[in-house]
Amino acid sequence: MEKGKRDYRAHFLVLPYPVQGHINPLLQFSKRLQHKGIKVTLVLTRFASKTFQGESGSVAIDTISDGYDEGKLEEESTEAYFTRFKLVGSQTLASLIDKHGGAGDPIDCVVYDAFLTWALDVAKESGLVGVPFFTQASAVNNIYYHVYKRCVDVPLSGMSISIPGLPVLEPSDTPSFVYDYAKYPAIFDLVVNQFSNVDKADCILFNTFYELEKEVVDYMSNLWPLGTVGPTVPSMFLDKQLKEDKAYGLSLFKPNTDVCINWLNGRESGSVVYVSFGSLAVLNVKEMVELALGLKSSNAYFLWVVRSAEHDKLPDNFVEDVKEKGLIVSWCPQLEVLAHHAVGCFVSNESLRIVGGTRHLRH
Repeated sequence: MEKGKRDYRAHFLVLPYPVQGHINPLLQFSKRLQHKGIKVTLVLTRFASKTFQGESGSVAIDTISDGYDEGKLEEESTEAYFTRFKLVGSQTLASLIDKHGGAGDPIDCVVYDAFLTWALDVAKESGLVGVPFFTQASAVNNIYYHVYKRCVDVPLSGMSISIPGLPVLEPSDTPSFVYDYAKYPAIFDLVVNQFSNVDKADCILFNTFYELEKEVVDYMSNLWPLGTVGPTVPSMFLDKQLKEDKAYGLSLFKPNTDVCINWLNGRESGSVVYVSFGSLAVLNVKEMVELALGLKSSNAYFLWVVRSAEHDKLPDNFVEDVKEKGLIVSWCPQLEVLAHHAVGCFVSNESLRIVGGTRHLRH
Protein backbone atom coordinates (compact mmCIF):
# COMPACT_ATOMS: atom_id res chain seq x y z
CA MET A 1 0.00 0.00 0.00
CA GLU A 2 1.35 3.41 -0.90
CA LYS A 3 2.14 5.71 1.99
CA GLY A 4 -0.40 8.30 0.90
CA LYS A 5 -3.18 5.70 0.93
CA ARG A 6 -2.55 4.20 4.36
CA ASP A 7 -5.52 4.00 6.70
CA TYR A 8 -3.40 5.06 9.68
CA ARG A 9 -1.56 8.29 10.40
CA ALA A 10 1.95 6.85 10.72
CA HIS A 11 3.81 3.64 11.51
CA PHE A 12 5.98 3.57 14.65
CA LEU A 13 8.50 0.95 15.68
CA VAL A 14 8.65 0.87 19.48
CA LEU A 15 11.80 -0.74 20.88
CA PRO A 16 12.08 -1.44 24.63
CA TYR A 17 15.10 -2.66 26.53
CA PRO A 18 14.31 -6.39 26.89
CA VAL A 19 13.38 -6.61 30.59
CA GLN A 20 9.91 -6.56 32.09
CA GLY A 21 10.10 -3.14 33.75
CA HIS A 22 10.99 -1.55 30.42
CA ILE A 23 8.85 -3.60 28.04
CA ASN A 24 5.52 -2.96 29.76
CA PRO A 25 5.66 0.85 29.97
CA LEU A 26 6.41 0.97 26.25
CA LEU A 27 3.69 -1.57 25.53
CA GLN A 28 1.17 0.61 27.37
CA PHE A 29 2.42 3.66 25.49
CA SER A 30 2.00 1.72 22.24
CA LYS A 31 -1.66 1.04 23.04
CA ARG A 32 -2.23 4.77 23.50
CA LEU A 33 -0.55 5.52 20.17
CA GLN A 34 -2.80 3.03 18.43
CA HIS A 35 -5.84 4.63 20.03
CA LYS A 36 -4.72 7.88 18.33
CA GLY A 37 -4.69 6.24 14.89
CA ILE A 38 -0.98 5.36 14.73
CA LYS A 39 0.09 1.88 13.71
CA VAL A 40 2.59 0.40 16.16
CA THR A 41 4.95 -2.54 15.93
CA LEU A 42 6.51 -3.45 19.28
CA VAL A 43 10.01 -4.82 18.78
CA LEU A 44 11.27 -7.48 21.20
CA THR A 45 14.45 -9.51 21.11
CA ARG A 46 13.92 -13.03 19.84
CA PHE A 47 14.74 -14.46 23.25
CA ALA A 48 12.30 -12.12 25.03
CA SER A 49 9.52 -12.98 22.57
CA LYS A 50 9.92 -16.67 23.46
CA THR A 51 10.28 -16.14 27.21
CA PHE A 52 7.66 -13.62 28.33
CA GLN A 53 4.09 -14.63 29.16
CA GLY A 54 0.95 -12.60 28.57
CA GLU A 55 -0.70 -10.72 25.73
CA SER A 56 0.20 -7.54 23.87
CA GLY A 57 -3.43 -6.84 22.96
CA SER A 58 -3.85 -5.29 19.52
CA VAL A 59 -0.21 -4.24 19.31
CA ALA A 60 1.75 -6.23 16.72
CA ILE A 61 5.09 -7.73 17.74
CA ASP A 62 8.18 -8.20 15.59
CA THR A 63 11.68 -9.20 16.63
CA ILE A 64 15.35 -8.34 16.37
CA SER A 65 18.35 -10.13 17.80
CA ASP A 66 20.52 -9.11 20.75
CA GLY A 67 23.06 -11.75 19.73
CA TYR A 68 21.74 -14.19 22.33
CA ASP A 69 18.64 -15.72 20.80
CA GLU A 70 18.80 -18.65 23.23
CA GLY A 71 19.52 -16.46 26.25
CA LYS A 72 22.60 -14.78 27.71
CA LEU A 73 25.34 -17.16 28.77
CA GLU A 74 25.89 -17.28 32.53
CA GLU A 75 29.62 -16.65 32.19
CA GLU A 76 29.09 -13.66 29.86
CA SER A 77 29.73 -10.30 31.50
CA THR A 78 27.16 -7.52 31.48
CA GLU A 79 29.60 -5.37 29.50
CA ALA A 80 29.94 -8.10 26.85
CA TYR A 81 26.16 -8.38 26.58
CA PHE A 82 25.73 -4.63 26.01
CA THR A 83 28.50 -4.62 23.39
CA ARG A 84 27.05 -7.53 21.44
CA PHE A 85 23.51 -6.17 21.70
CA LYS A 86 24.66 -2.89 20.16
CA LEU A 87 26.42 -4.67 17.28
CA VAL A 88 23.79 -7.28 16.43
CA GLY A 89 20.82 -5.16 17.48
CA SER A 90 21.84 -2.32 15.14
CA GLN A 91 22.15 -4.70 12.22
CA THR A 92 18.88 -6.51 12.79
CA LEU A 93 16.94 -3.31 13.54
CA ALA A 94 18.12 -1.84 10.23
CA SER A 95 17.05 -5.05 8.49
CA LEU A 96 13.63 -4.89 10.16
CA ILE A 97 13.12 -1.31 8.97
CA ASP A 98 14.10 -2.36 5.45
CA LYS A 99 11.75 -5.35 5.61
CA HIS A 100 8.74 -3.18 6.41
CA GLY A 101 9.68 -0.69 3.72
CA GLY A 102 10.03 -3.44 1.14
CA ALA A 103 6.62 -4.81 2.08
CA GLY A 104 4.95 -1.45 1.37
CA ASP A 105 4.51 -0.76 5.07
CA PRO A 106 7.31 1.76 5.74
CA ILE A 107 8.31 2.95 9.19
CA ASP A 108 8.01 6.66 10.00
CA CYS A 109 9.38 6.84 13.54
CA VAL A 110 11.43 4.76 15.97
CA VAL A 111 10.55 5.20 19.65
CA TYR A 112 13.32 3.48 21.55
CA ASP A 113 14.24 2.83 25.16
CA ALA A 114 16.81 5.47 26.11
CA PHE A 115 19.19 2.69 27.21
CA LEU A 116 19.52 1.72 23.52
CA THR A 117 21.21 4.84 22.20
CA TRP A 118 22.36 3.04 19.06
CA ALA A 119 18.73 2.80 17.92
CA LEU A 120 18.77 6.56 17.27
CA ASP A 121 21.76 6.15 14.97
CA VAL A 122 19.93 3.43 13.05
CA ALA A 123 16.79 5.57 12.77
CA LYS A 124 18.70 8.57 11.46
CA GLU A 125 20.67 6.46 8.97
CA SER A 126 17.29 5.26 7.67
CA GLY A 127 15.93 8.82 7.43
CA LEU A 128 13.40 8.32 10.23
CA VAL A 129 12.25 10.31 13.25
CA GLY A 130 13.98 9.07 16.41
CA VAL A 131 12.50 9.50 19.89
CA PRO A 132 14.03 8.16 23.13
CA PHE A 133 11.66 7.00 25.87
CA PHE A 134 13.03 7.29 29.42
CA THR A 135 11.37 4.80 31.76
CA GLN A 136 12.75 6.43 34.93
CA ALA A 137 11.31 9.39 36.79
CA SER A 138 12.37 12.81 35.55
CA ALA A 139 14.23 13.50 38.80
CA VAL A 140 16.37 10.42 38.24
CA ASN A 141 16.96 11.36 34.60
CA ASN A 142 18.07 14.81 35.71
CA ILE A 143 20.63 13.36 38.11
CA TYR A 144 22.02 11.02 35.45
CA TYR A 145 22.19 13.90 32.97
CA HIS A 146 24.24 16.07 35.31
CA VAL A 147 26.57 13.16 36.03
CA TYR A 148 26.97 12.68 32.25
CA LYS A 149 27.76 16.39 31.82
CA ARG A 150 30.24 16.12 34.72
CA CYS A 151 28.38 18.77 36.67
CA VAL A 152 28.18 16.14 39.39
CA ASP A 153 31.44 14.29 39.94
CA VAL A 154 31.69 10.66 41.00
CA PRO A 155 32.66 9.34 43.39
CA LEU A 156 30.46 11.70 45.36
CA SER A 157 32.42 13.79 47.83
CA GLY A 158 29.99 13.53 50.74
CA MET A 159 28.86 17.11 50.31
CA SER A 160 25.30 18.17 49.48
CA ILE A 161 24.48 18.28 45.77
CA SER A 162 22.68 21.11 43.97
CA ILE A 163 21.01 20.25 40.66
CA PRO A 164 18.64 22.62 38.82
CA GLY A 165 15.00 21.57 39.15
CA LEU A 166 15.62 19.49 42.28
CA PRO A 167 15.88 20.20 46.00
CA VAL A 168 19.33 20.02 47.56
CA LEU A 169 20.31 16.34 47.72
CA GLU A 170 22.50 14.36 50.05
CA PRO A 171 24.70 11.74 48.35
CA SER A 172 22.46 8.97 49.73
CA ASP A 173 19.47 10.58 47.99
CA THR A 174 20.92 9.76 44.58
CA PRO A 175 20.30 6.49 42.69
CA SER A 176 22.45 3.58 43.81
CA PHE A 177 24.14 3.49 40.39
CA VAL A 178 25.55 6.94 41.24
CA TYR A 179 25.91 6.75 45.02
CA ASP A 180 27.72 3.40 44.83
CA TYR A 181 28.75 3.54 41.19
CA ALA A 182 31.84 1.35 41.55
CA LYS A 183 29.59 -1.57 42.54
CA TYR A 184 27.69 -1.40 39.23
CA PRO A 185 30.17 -0.10 36.61
CA ALA A 186 28.36 -1.50 33.56
CA ILE A 187 24.96 -0.23 34.70
CA PHE A 188 26.48 3.14 35.64
CA ASP A 189 27.77 3.53 32.09
CA LEU A 190 24.41 2.45 30.67
CA VAL A 191 22.26 4.91 32.64
CA VAL A 192 24.61 7.86 32.31
CA ASN A 193 25.28 7.38 28.59
CA GLN A 194 21.57 7.54 27.81
CA PHE A 195 22.37 11.19 27.08
CA SER A 196 25.34 10.56 24.76
CA ASN A 197 23.44 11.38 21.56
CA VAL A 198 20.13 12.73 22.88
CA ASP A 199 20.75 16.11 21.22
CA LYS A 200 20.23 14.38 17.85
CA ALA A 201 16.75 13.13 18.81
CA ASP A 202 13.64 14.82 17.40
CA CYS A 203 12.10 14.96 20.88
CA ILE A 204 12.26 12.97 24.11
CA LEU A 205 9.60 11.31 26.23
CA PHE A 206 9.56 10.83 30.00
CA ASN A 207 7.45 8.20 31.75
CA THR A 208 5.99 10.61 34.29
CA PHE A 209 3.27 13.26 34.47
CA TYR A 210 3.77 16.98 34.80
CA GLU A 211 1.93 17.52 38.09
CA LEU A 212 4.24 15.06 39.86
CA GLU A 213 7.52 16.67 38.80
CA LYS A 214 6.76 20.21 37.65
CA GLU A 215 10.06 21.84 38.56
CA VAL A 216 12.34 19.24 37.02
CA VAL A 217 10.20 18.88 33.88
CA ASP A 218 10.17 22.65 33.40
CA TYR A 219 13.96 22.73 33.73
CA MET A 220 14.61 19.83 31.34
CA SER A 221 12.11 21.20 28.81
CA ASN A 222 14.59 24.04 28.30
CA LEU A 223 17.18 21.51 27.14
CA TRP A 224 15.17 19.52 24.59
CA PRO A 225 11.65 19.21 23.13
CA LEU A 226 10.17 17.07 25.91
CA GLY A 227 6.87 15.32 26.51
CA THR A 228 5.54 13.59 29.63
CA VAL A 229 3.47 10.51 28.79
CA GLY A 230 2.93 8.76 32.13
CA PRO A 231 1.81 7.00 34.08
CA THR A 232 1.98 4.16 31.56
CA VAL A 233 -0.58 1.80 33.09
CA PRO A 234 -3.69 0.20 31.56
CA SER A 235 -6.47 2.57 30.62
CA MET A 236 -9.05 0.88 32.87
CA PHE A 237 -7.01 1.99 35.89
CA LEU A 238 -6.95 5.59 34.63
CA ASP A 239 -9.30 7.25 32.14
CA LYS A 240 -11.07 4.11 30.87
CA GLN A 241 -10.81 5.19 27.24
CA LEU A 242 -9.63 1.74 26.17
CA LYS A 243 -12.37 -0.55 27.45
CA GLU A 244 -10.47 -3.83 27.08
CA ASP A 245 -7.18 -2.52 28.45
CA LYS A 246 -6.99 -4.14 31.88
CA ALA A 247 -3.81 -6.23 31.88
CA TYR A 248 -0.44 -4.56 32.39
CA GLY A 249 1.33 -6.58 29.73
CA LEU A 250 4.02 -9.23 29.51
CA SER A 251 5.54 -11.07 32.45
CA LEU A 252 8.67 -13.13 32.93
CA PHE A 253 7.06 -15.04 35.81
CA LYS A 254 3.58 -16.38 36.53
CA PRO A 255 1.99 -14.27 39.28
CA ASN A 256 0.29 -15.72 42.39
CA THR A 257 -2.76 -13.57 41.70
CA ASP A 258 -5.50 -15.29 43.71
CA VAL A 259 -3.27 -15.83 46.74
CA CYS A 260 -2.15 -12.18 46.81
CA ILE A 261 -5.55 -10.57 46.29
CA ASN A 262 -7.39 -12.87 48.71
CA TRP A 263 -4.79 -12.15 51.38
CA LEU A 264 -5.02 -8.39 50.81
CA ASN A 265 -8.82 -8.52 50.94
CA GLY A 266 -8.55 -9.55 54.58
CA ARG A 267 -6.47 -6.52 55.58
CA GLU A 268 -7.54 -3.00 56.55
CA SER A 269 -6.95 -0.01 54.28
CA GLY A 270 -3.37 1.23 54.25
CA SER A 271 -2.14 -1.48 56.61
CA VAL A 272 0.16 -3.45 54.28
CA VAL A 273 3.75 -2.81 53.26
CA TYR A 274 4.34 -4.16 49.74
CA VAL A 275 7.97 -5.11 49.01
CA SER A 276 9.24 -5.99 45.55
CA PHE A 277 12.56 -5.45 43.81
CA GLY A 278 11.47 -6.43 40.32
CA SER A 279 12.68 -9.12 37.98
CA LEU A 280 16.39 -8.27 37.91
CA ALA A 281 17.62 -6.73 41.17
CA VAL A 282 19.60 -9.12 43.33
CA LEU A 283 20.16 -8.64 47.07
CA ASN A 284 23.02 -10.42 48.78
CA VAL A 285 22.40 -12.66 51.78
CA LYS A 286 23.23 -9.94 54.31
CA GLU A 287 20.80 -7.52 52.68
CA MET A 288 18.04 -10.14 52.49
CA VAL A 289 18.45 -11.06 56.15
CA GLU A 290 18.48 -7.40 57.22
CA LEU A 291 15.29 -6.70 55.27
CA ALA A 292 13.63 -9.86 56.56
CA LEU A 293 14.38 -9.03 60.19
CA GLY A 294 13.23 -5.46 59.69
CA LEU A 295 9.89 -6.60 58.30
CA LYS A 296 9.53 -9.19 61.03
CA SER A 297 10.10 -6.64 63.79
CA SER A 298 7.79 -4.05 62.28
CA ASN A 299 4.21 -3.57 63.38
CA ALA A 300 2.87 -3.77 59.84
CA TYR A 301 1.47 -6.50 57.66
CA PHE A 302 3.66 -7.08 54.62
CA LEU A 303 3.51 -8.71 51.21
CA TRP A 304 7.00 -9.52 49.99
CA VAL A 305 7.88 -10.78 46.51
CA VAL A 306 10.89 -13.07 46.73
CA ARG A 307 11.76 -14.72 43.43
CA SER A 308 12.30 -18.47 43.59
CA ALA A 309 16.02 -18.04 42.87
CA GLU A 310 16.34 -15.75 45.91
CA HIS A 311 14.35 -17.84 48.38
CA ASP A 312 17.37 -19.61 49.89
CA LYS A 313 18.70 -16.26 51.15
CA LEU A 314 15.85 -15.89 53.65
CA PRO A 315 16.58 -16.69 57.32
CA ASP A 316 15.76 -20.21 58.46
CA ASN A 317 12.05 -20.75 59.19
CA PHE A 318 11.29 -17.14 58.23
CA VAL A 319 8.18 -17.89 56.17
CA GLU A 320 6.69 -19.96 59.01
CA ASP A 321 7.67 -17.43 61.67
CA VAL A 322 5.91 -14.50 59.97
CA LYS A 323 2.83 -16.27 58.58
CA GLU A 324 0.49 -14.36 60.90
CA LYS A 325 1.51 -10.97 59.51
CA GLY A 326 3.42 -11.58 56.29
CA LEU A 327 2.86 -13.24 52.94
CA ILE A 328 5.88 -14.32 50.85
CA VAL A 329 5.21 -15.04 47.15
CA SER A 330 7.46 -15.66 44.16
CA TRP A 331 5.63 -13.12 41.96
CA CYS A 332 2.46 -11.07 42.06
CA PRO A 333 0.22 -8.91 39.83
CA GLN A 334 1.92 -5.65 40.80
CA LEU A 335 -0.60 -3.26 39.29
CA GLU A 336 -3.54 -4.89 41.10
CA VAL A 337 -1.57 -4.96 44.34
CA LEU A 338 -0.64 -1.28 44.13
CA ALA A 339 -4.26 -0.38 43.39
CA HIS A 340 -5.57 -2.38 46.35
CA HIS A 341 -6.90 -0.33 49.28
CA ALA A 342 -4.94 -2.41 51.80
CA VAL A 343 -1.52 -1.33 50.49
CA GLY A 344 -0.20 1.73 52.27
CA CYS A 345 3.53 1.58 51.52
CA PHE A 346 5.66 0.36 48.60
CA VAL A 347 9.31 -0.58 49.12
CA SER A 348 11.14 -1.04 45.82
CA ASN A 349 14.40 -0.47 44.01
CA GLU A 350 12.52 2.06 41.83
CA SER A 351 9.79 3.38 44.09
CA LEU A 352 9.85 6.89 42.64
CA ARG A 353 9.08 5.64 39.14
CA ILE A 354 6.02 3.79 40.40
CA VAL A 355 4.57 6.22 42.89
CA GLY A 356 3.16 8.55 40.26
CA GLY A 357 1.15 5.74 38.75
CA THR A 358 -0.01 4.60 42.15
CA ARG A 359 -1.45 8.01 43.01
CA HIS A 360 -3.52 7.95 39.85
CA LEU A 361 -4.70 4.39 40.42
CA ARG A 362 -6.49 5.40 43.61
CA HIS A 363 -8.33 8.43 42.24
